[in-house]
Amino acid sequence: MPNLRPEQLAAELEKPLAPLYLLHGNEPLLVEEAGDAIRAAAKRQGIDEREVLVAGQGFRWESLALASGNMSLFGGSKLIDLRIPSGKPGKDGGEALQRFAASAGNGTVGLITLPELDWAARKAAWFTKLAGLGVTVELNAPLREQLPDWIARRLARQKQSAPPEALEFIAEHVEGNLLAAHQEILKLGLLHPEGSLTLEQIREAVLNVARYDIDKLRHALLEGDAGRCARLLEGLRGEGEAPPLILWALASEIRALANLRAAMDQGQPLAGALKAERIFDERRKRAMQGAVTRLRAGQLKAALMQAARIDRMIKGVAPGEVWDEFLQLMLKLRVHARG
Repeated sequence: MPNLRPEQLAAELEKPLAPLYLLHGNEPLLVEEAGDAIRAAAKRQGIDEREVLVAGQGFRWESLALASGNMSLFGGSKLIDLRIPSGKPGKDGGEALQRFAASAGNGTVGLITLPELDWAARKAAWFTKLAGLGVTVELNAPLREQLPDWIARRLARQKQSAPPEALEFIAEHVEGNLLAAHQEILKLGLLHPEGSLTLEQIREAVLNVARYDIDKLRHALLEGDAGRCARLLEGLRGEGEAPPLILWALASEIRALANLRAAMDQGQPLAGALKAERIFDERRKRAMQGAVTRLRAGQLKAALMQAARIDRMIKGVAPGEVWDEFLQLMLKLRVHARG
């Protein structure tokens, strides 16, 4: 099966799905985006059932055989989404992966996600078996000199462009952090319409200190600090911060909490789930751990539904006061945290 460059994956996914996909690399953002693209393609092609397995500490590898042996509840194909955060399955895991690779395609599509692999892992029998039978994509961060071009391609996805000096300004500001670059690009899409951006527009957006208050707002949400949430929201409103950016920040935290809660409810270790969500900062990790133990899946689902309603308000297709709804969303999570 082929080894694809990242830019070839989209065209590959227009074809019928392969029985097995193997993603690995040193840039978690790109690995996760490639996984999202495969999951979306599976849905488009009628694969509605997905089983997520996180092979963290204490993972029982017979779970993989059980998942691949159980046919879809609806009689169709099933996507088995296996994540190995350490990249080291061990002897039992290596053998289980080889058996899984050999059986892939018999009513299942496999998606295996790994971090960056060293030379020893690449030569291991389990990896060579997976790579030989599946579509493999290595997803590494672009080199520093390639980053402006990468930013330009990302802007083009949202039908925006910028002069070379503006692209270089963003690249210098994020200092090689691809997730930070991704966030700045999304922000530009929220703040400005399609078309050409100026260096001044980009400088103002990137250096806008209000983004630090948005980070504080996210942390206050996780801590369930209602008073601080209200003060920060009022400050952001007074500074004229764009509601879509605030909604994106809050919804991304709630979505991460919902994924963590789902993993815990499935009996998966929280440490592995945090890695799968790319939560590595110790302060944020502690806040996430505290919040996810207080909140329940139904409460987080309701919060996401309210966030979707706020999105419709921002777009003018639903009635309501956006800033009041922001506060109600955060207060609701605070009440649930105590309840």
